[in-house]
Amino acid sequence: MIKKMLLILLSGFVLACSSDDPAPDNNNGGDGDGNNGGGDTASFDRAALLTNWTDNIIVPAYEDFLPITETLEASVMAFAASPDLAGLDQVRADWLSAYRAFQWVSMFEIGPAEDARYRVRLNTYPADKATIDEFRAASSYNLELPSTIDAQGFPAMDYLLYGLADNDTDILAFYTTDANAANNLNYLVDLASIIKTLTTEVRDNWVAEFAASFKANTDASATGSIDKFTNDFIFYYEKALRAGKFGIPAGVFSTDPLPENVEGFYNKEISKELALEALQATQNFFNGNGQSGGNGNGFKSYLDFLNTIKNGEDLSTLINDQFDLARLAINALDDNFVNQIQTNNTAMLEAYDELQRNVILIKVDMLQALSIDVDFVDTDGD
Repeated sequence: MIKKMLLILLSGFVLACSSDDPAPDNNNGGDGDGNNGGGDTASFDRAALLTNWTDNIIVPAYEDFLPITETLEASVMAFAASPDLAGLDQVRADWLSAYRAFQWVSMFEIGPAEDARYRVRLNTYPADKATIDEFRAASSYNLELPSTIDAQGFPAMDYLLYGLADNDTDILAFYTTDANAANNLNYLVDLASIIKTLTTEVRDNWVAEFAASFKANTDASATGSIDKFTNDFIFYYEKALRAGKFGIPAGVFSTDPLPENVEGFYNKEISKELALEALQATQNFFNGNGQSGGNGNGFKSYLDFLNTIKNGEDLSTLINDQFDLARLAINALDDNFVNQIQTNNTAMLEAYDELQRNVILIKVDMLQALSIDVDFVDTDGD
């Protein structure tokens, strides 16, 4: 049941506005309380925005991520050829580097990534331990099937690298002396290879053709690149970041907390780190910046061009301030979200609330200012 709920939340079935989101304020005359957009969306340079998104943020993010996935695959193959504790440590280090870097491409679920089911194949959690155990014992599986998304990707590797036993010596035994050692190694290699192969596929498709068509589609309509990706951006922030990393494990959508649903469950020390990476990537994109900074066109410059005011302040400033408040709340949490939920779930819920406040600013106020309609339906009851 948990697995199905997470799949619904993160892979894009029907979704819509949060029930706690206020109705859009259609008073564009501006009384100091709602949005007061003084500009015209049609006169904003949409081509420059799409060019910055593509050439300075999205494609470079894939270009940066691909060699990291190649390094991970190489270290896994070296470990499979000669498994020892040093090799296990190297695989773990490369896995974490790749998992962190993935947070900077995870939001770009459009075009090639959407076609490849990229995000759900690389990061559906919690991992299905029973299915993984079945696959590695049988040495027969088809990871192309949609039903196997929670038996692959970074969460499955998390289980294979940290969750097979309680200590490193016993974990290593699964790859050396265990009766299924060869199968276990092959499965680990397959998982790393899929991450690299899918990343190569998505990067290559962006560079070969999708980037050009994405930049050229400047239409101010539901089929235009800006409208479509804005919805994808909001979906990622609301469902993958806010709900997936915080709301679901903290129990926002269930009777009780579900600590076993945290990202990085078996490693136990990286949940906060991954969440902070994802938050920074999201804020950078809002501001039109890539991972290494920059100052290009983004949602911020679009809103500023329109002179979008809420409660007497620039909407872009309010959104950035709320990103910063969410970061403060997350930084106050335990590195291990399982410990956080079990010892003080209130703090976890407070971090969720700070993230939720930006859902309202982005999904309601920003979309109204940009004259973009929500194209997904929300069924999570938030």
